[in-house]
Amino acid sequence: MSATVVIHSAALVSGGSITADAWVAFDGDVVSAVGTGDGWRAHVAAPGSDGLGADAATTVVTDAAGRWLTPGFVDIHCHGAGGSAFDDGADAIRTALAVHHAHGTTRIVLSLVTATVDDLETRLDAIATEAEQNPLILGAHLEGPFLDDAFRGAHNPALLRAPNADSIARLIRAGRGHIRQITLAPELPGAPEAIAALTDAGIAVAVGHSSTDYETALAAFASGASILTHAFNGMRGIHHRAPGPVSAATHSDNVTLEIINDGVHVHPEVVRLAFAGAPGRIALITDAMAATGSTDGAYMLGTLAVTVTDGVARLTEGGSIAGSTLTLDEALRRAVNEVGVSITDAITALTETPARTVGRAHDLGRLAVGYAADAVLLSAALEIDEVYAAGIRLR
Repeated sequence: MSATVVIHSAALVSGGSITADAWVAFDGDVVSAVGTGDGWRAHVAAPGSDGLGADAATTVVTDAAGRWLTPGFVDIHCHGAGGSAFDDGADAIRTALAVHHAHGTTRIVLSLVTATVDDLETRLDAIATEAEQNPLILGAHLEGPFLDDAFRGAHNPALLRAPNADSIARLIRAGRGHIRQITLAPELPGAPEAIAALTDAGIAVAVGHSSTDYETALAAFASGASILTHAFNGMRGIHHRAPGPVSAATHSDNVTLEIINDGVHVHPEVVRLAFAGAPGRIALITDAMAATGSTDGAYMLGTLAVTVTDGVARLTEGGSIAGSTLTLDEALRRAVNEVGVSITDAITALTETPARTVGRAHDLGRLAVGYAADAVLLSAALEIDEVYAAGIRLR
């Protein structure tokens, strides 16, 4: 039988607000009760004492002692960690997941880099199989191959292609309902038809690695695209006479802007502008590659060689930034301490917004009754103390 978990005396950050002296109770893998003060004690009383409590012998109680308590972090764009990439099968997936779980990420979308359609079918099958066994895996994200060569970043140019009906249908079938988002360049031939087919299949379409202008991006968002892949990176910037895709995304209320807040990809002041320009629509992501939680050195990102120096990943040939070595707890600390974002807005960008973006607003991203028992207990300095996912303590 699953234990009841009670965390009390916390500063609860959820739903865009802070609740002092809060407590949360988990019953198995869901939140069963939330309150303030001493109400938590009823959930650890012996059965029969008042008809309310769980068996004290099977109840785990944590005194937060005023520490921050937040929903589990949700990463919708991540490629790996611990020396392993999500492209490389079940063992690699499990190795990388363990690193991110230790840093507060309780639910994660597994991102795949550009590859042939044949290879992507195989990798999607592996992810679907893992997702069917592990509810902490939200599904897959295809970052490619439908990208623009001029803004390809760390994607193999020989494998880039325009979308067509056959390739889209093959990928959808291979994903077995587990593809959460696909990044594409909306200016490519066949992109409008691909956006329609993907959104009809319940897959979020992301605009990214694209030379699109403002008008084309705006049209893509109006026709159903709903994410901007790592905003400001892999696309045209904002110019006063050519506002580009970032401005199209901030203008479009249906669009979530991903941000890699590692101090390398986007300047803190630009991150602050993004939060101000799209309140409630920023999703902090890692875009983490295999070196995350590992050491500097030589790695592969798909078929391309990467060199990591001082934690910064770049293509060995050409020097393009090749993902990050970021974890979401570090993204949180940077958001609060360097960007100046409020802790409520930063936590929303790590929890509620990404959960909503991939269609899980009903059960992820908040600590409320009926939601998943995913939680992170943080010190005053926003360091990870404890992590719970589906009611089980991971750290």
